Amino acid sequence: MKSLLDSMTVAATGLTAQAMRLRHVTENIANADTPGYHRKTVPFEAQRLPSGLDGVKTGRVDLDQTELARIYDPSHPLADGTGSYDGSNVKLVFEIADAREAQRSYEANLQMFDQARKMASSTLDLLRR
Repeated sequence: MKSLLDSMTVAATGLTAQAMRLRHVTENIANADTPGYHRKTVPFEAQRLPSGLDGVKTGRVDLDQTELARIYDPSHPLADGTGSYDGSNVKLVFEIADAREAQRSYEANLQMFDQARKMASSTLDLLRR
């Protein structure tokens, strides 16, 4: 029974990490047109759980230091003397791919959690008889 609860705990750490990743992806998409916005990236790190198992957690949020896109628009309020301003370095294709990967990983962790929950419930039902 303990191993079933441990697997649920490990799956829960994956759910939390993927939810945080998806949150940052949606922030990046929402700010894709914000001048001067740097894309946020979030690394995953191993986490030692109190039970001695390894889980996952998100690390420190980093800003992508890729060069910002220069946009030519002399009528924009942020335009400099050349008529250009710094856009963002968010690439929507990458963000959509990251969102899909995070969603699929979240769903896999959720299925693992649900299977362990069902097995634990069945075990308890057998013990009650």
